[in-house]
Amino acid sequence: MHRNQTDVQYFIIKGISDDPNLQFPIFLLVLLIYLITLCGNITILLACQDPQLHTPMYFFLGNLSIVDICCSTVSLHKILTNYLTGDNMVSFFACMTQMYMFGSLAGLELFILTAMSYDRYVAICKPLFYHMVMNTRTCAIMASACWVLGFSQDLPPIGIVYNFSCYTSIEINHFFCDIFPLMKISCNDTSLVQMLFFIEGLFPMILTPFVLTLVPYIFIIVAILKIRSGTGRRKAFYTCSSHLMVVTLLYTTISSQYLKPNLSSSLESRKLFALFNTAAVPMLNPIIYSLKNKDVKNSLKRSVRMVKLH
Repeated sequence: MHRNQTDVQYFIIKGISDDPNLQFPIFLLVLLIYLITLCGNITILLACQDPQLHTPMYFFLGNLSIVDICCSTVSLHKILTNYLTGDNMVSFFACMTQMYMFGSLAGLELFILTAMSYDRYVAICKPLFYHMVMNTRTCAIMASACWVLGFSQDLPPIGIVYNFSCYTSIEINHFFCDIFPLMKISCNDTSLVQMLFFIEGLFPMILTPFVLTLVPYIFIIVAILKIRSGTGRRKAFYTCSSHLMVVTLLYTTISSQYLKPNLSSSLESRKLFALFNTAAVPMLNPIIYSLKNKDVKNSLKRSVRMVKLH
């Protein structure tokens, strides 16, 4: 049955699984992941308020934590509310908004990680000029550019999807409104938006920030290899190891999820990659940074001591 866009007032979110026996375990797992994500990223934000951590690296790390909190909330809240209320419907406008917000936040995270890679490049390759180059004004401009690019790069494909004229179903086979499951149920010709999304995703959203992240790391690796002492090399690598782990994890999951130019690939596989990308990655980011970062751990210890004194 074809439905005109004007008749589609809402969509039904299918969720992760149809099995009723899995609904409660899925709810508990997602709730646990979401709470860990919130606590971990809020902890990072609190640590970044420490006067001793008012540096460019922690400024960008704070931005990354805000994005992770928002991305998890945008994508996972429907799973939680569906189980608690039994309402798996989402309005047409709310669906479009969620799709736009998720795509924008995903792109924004990549841009922030790119900015962080240049911070690490200056810190390791140009240490004498670090405070001169990475000053407050430079950091503010870089962060602002990341937010503007993040929330503008997803507008063209979302604009086309918003104007789709009909749908073959109102059930979206996903746990949130994502562009590929929505195109799957559209009776419009989606070849243009698929190609646009693939080209835009490949170049502005993924390939460009990937290359801009890779180039500084080439110089960083060359600089580290030139360090004669083993201790010096380990110390230099340690300063960027957390960021490198997060970058590798994120690009792997996003590429597996989105760099497929057609809809023939399984929506179930996309759903699994999306679940890992929207749930596990934001949860792991603060864990990686806090476990491998002495400054963050020392800041948290100072905060605990201050609380005990008061």
